[in-house]
Amino acid sequence: MRVARQPRYQQIARLIADKIARNELKVGEKIYARSTLATTFGVSPETARKAISVLSDLGIVDPVHGSGVIVVSRQKAQEHLEQYQEVETIQDLQEQILESVVRQQSELANFSTILDKLVDQTEHFQKANPLTPIEFELVEQSPKLGKTLGEMNLWQNTGATIVAILQKEELIVSPGPYATINQGDTLYFVGASNTLQIIQNFFYTK
Repeated sequence: MRVARQPRYQQIARLIADKIARNELKVGEKIYARSTLATTFGVSPETARKAISVLSDLGIVDPVHGSGVIVVSRQKAQEHLEQYQEVETIQDLQEQILESVVRQQSELANFSTILDKLVDQTEHFQKANPLTPIEFELVEQSPKLGKTLGEMNLWQNTGATIVAILQKEELIVSPGPYATINQGDTLYFVGASNTLQIIQNFFYTK
């Protein structure tokens, strides 16, 4: 579907210009009278008159009073068709852009729906399984590393209860307040749904 439909009289003017450009109607030749043109294309005489007026304004034909309509320029007919094709190309691009926007909006809406479901299911899972440990690996440097859990006041600052620490190849279960946290360690903890974000901010936000 076009962005904007071309008026009927302009469509007829283009069809006549196409015949002239292809030399089916030659320069100097008289073309249909308006009444014949109206009958040929199944339009009103007024619509046919407008089509001839368009071609006349473009210098393609010359309505001569009492003699009918004479073809005067094949070149201008060709130029008119070239301009029309450029307009059609622009309209095609507009249509493609609009279709792309509609598809993207639909995809974004679908993505948003899926994301909402994922968040809901994640929250439901965490509520249903509050003791399932969350894993957090300390891969970057942090000024808090090298301190014990007690020195950090980790539980007081984050609400996370550390249930295990993986240090190199050793898994320390139920570490006490004197367990030291180092870079490369993996913490296993339980807490609220937002505790992971709080832990990340605690270690990596100055």
